[in-house]
Amino acid sequence: MTDKLVVLVTCGSLGEARKIARALVEARLAACGNILTSVRSIYRWKNKVESAGETLLILKTSRQRFPALQREVERLHSYDTPEIIALPIEAGARKYLAWLADSLRAVTGPVNVQGKRS
Repeated sequence: MTDKLVVLVTCGSLGEARKIARALVEARLAACGNILTSVRSIYRWKNKVESAGETLLILKTSRQRFPALQREVERLHSYDTPEIIALPIEAGARKYLAWLADSLRAVTGPVNVQGKRS
């Protein structure tokens, strides 16, 4: 088992999913976000069965970063009760998991305009 997580977040629009994904990746709370459009959700809300078109955001992060990621999603999200579900990554390609870990690390040293370490 790794310390990495896949986090599922449904969003009300493509724009909202993009905004959340970009903010989380820029803050190094997520290594990446995949956006899947045209998701149909059927759910119970306020004692009624509802159906809505949504956009699914799939994020990759670590257990350590998850609490901050969750707070940021809740802050940026338009829903009263956003779906934020974390699933463990049991195993994965060694190089991919190393990239994921590196992408979540805080930047040290001067950063140039492209966001890369000098």
